[in-house]
Amino acid sequence: MNPNRSETVVTRFAPSPTGYLHVGGARTALFNWAYAQSSGGRFILRIEDTDQLRSTEESTRKIVHDLKWLGIAWDEGPDPDAANPYATQIGEHGPYFQSQRLAIYREFVQRLLERRLAYEAFETAEELAARRDRAKQAGGQDRYDPAAALSLTAEQAGKLKAEGRPYVVRFHVPEKTFVVEDRILGTVSIASSEIEDFVIQKADGFPTYHFAVVVDDILMGVTDVLRGQEHLMNTPKHLALYEALEVAPPRYAHLPLIFNPDGSKMSKRDKAKVARDAARKWLAAPGATPLQLAEKAALTVEATTEFLQKRSDAGEIATALAQATGVHLPEIDIHDFRVSGYLPEALVNYLALLGWSPKDDAVRVDAAALARMFDIHGIGRSPARFDRVKLLACNADAIQQLPAEEFCSRLQAYFADFCPEYLAALPADRFATFARCYQERAHTLAEPAEKGAFFVAQDELLAYDPAAVRKVLLAHDAEGVRMLEALLPRLQRLPVWSVESLEQEISAVTAELGVGLGKVGQPLRVAVSGGTVTPPLYETLAILGKERVLRRIEICLQRQGRGETVR
Repeated sequence: MNPNRSETVVTRFAPSPTGYLHVGGARTALFNWAYAQSSGGRFILRIEDTDQLRSTEESTRKIVHDLKWLGIAWDEGPDPDAANPYATQIGEHGPYFQSQRLAIYREFVQRLLERRLAYEAFETAEELAARRDRAKQAGGQDRYDPAAALSLTAEQAGKLKAEGRPYVVRFHVPEKTFVVEDRILGTVSIASSEIEDFVIQKADGFPTYHFAVVVDDILMGVTDVLRGQEHLMNTPKHLALYEALEVAPPRYAHLPLIFNPDGSKMSKRDKAKVARDAARKWLAAPGATPLQLAEKAALTVEATTEFLQKRSDAGEIATALAQATGVHLPEIDIHDFRVSGYLPEALVNYLALLGWSPKDDAVRVDAAALARMFDIHGIGRSPARFDRVKLLACNADAIQQLPAEEFCSRLQAYFADFCPEYLAALPADRFATFARCYQERAHTLAEPAEKGAFFVAQDELLAYDPAAVRKVLLAHDAEGVRMLEALLPRLQRLPVWSVESLEQEISAVTAELGVGLGKVGQPLRVAVSGGTVTPPLYETLAILGKERVLRRIEICLQRQGRGETVR
């Protein structure tokens, strides 16, 4: 029996800190949190950082930050409010970092060694590879043969250790059929003949995933394991370890995988594929060279070539090439969705319904509702399809439902993280107007920045749409230019610069000239924005401010006088 196991439901999310939090991992965390909440239980965040080469403190901070952003709170684990999550931990079953639990794992390994349920194996990687090759050539199974390791005497093993020979510890899998009673998939049986004696302690003294996860779940009293279906084939190994350690296993529920709409598995490699295709298309243009592309992306030719030849899927290279070629990478990690301007509540709503159906078939589920109604029986078996169009619509709905003040606050926070130039260019009162203008049409928090880029462009560098210039400014014997020349002195003399005063003054000018508002408004719009699409004209002028509006009209007229308006 497990002395730490109680009737209280205890779930956990145990990511490896090797990068940003994947959307699939986020859904796993969300379901574990929701199940604990709905059952009145506890939810643990545990960091599985025994991969010394790939695990980083920075990745841990990213994972903690992304979980907090989603609103997923844990009862035990790294302190979510600490600047360094390794420094402070909350809960009674820590430490919650596997790298800090090595002595615990070694004690459990020793127990199995003493009972001869595990053994030390001294084969080198080269010896193992040669042995597997011989087995393949002989038509045998490509799996580990324990005979040599099991035949070693204690004296022989001691001599090898004294010589400094590295070794691992393997678990001796008993001959039986392992039955997984999965709460989603039903009964799954796997014979021990499908499982080789697996490593539980590596040569560097660190435990493998299989061993550490079982020991941690035992000592932390985990009652329910909800994880992705890719872990299903690992479960027999874990059941064998529970049996060897004489502890009842937790209940298992393996969640459906998340696929792209085309049926492919949603993977971080999707970014590399899109960036690689865009780079190859760019290089197909006449005269384009890998050196030019590398320079445009601020990469080395070696790194670019390695990426194009599929010898690397590095995310930073994919991002650099995407920016250089002007393509948008698919969002895969939670950080990607944050950068793209999604609201956390919209993402939580979408993830909650990705493979799970509430009893009342609700389409809007916030975190509080999910915590009340979550039921494992609502999880389906089939892979879930991640529909970005549907998520985008969900996010747009969430934005429209925000009070104006709340949207402004959210937009300011988003810009502080990703578009600080807007906060520098737009004082608070103008920013509120900016936010109000874009809320109704925004699908994401990023869209106002994309569509309103002209607000923060340097006046002298404002880019004009050639088609808009020809149609609005130069047509009919430069009628638009004449309207700007008539309007400029009136705006220069305007004492109060506000939406109301601008509307009155421009209306007066159109009346005096005997033209409709469009004859004056459109040239003015092109002069201050470079194009024909902006928020309402008077609000646009108010946001830019008097000094910049006048400056842009003057620059537009000067360029036209020099024949430089079209850029």
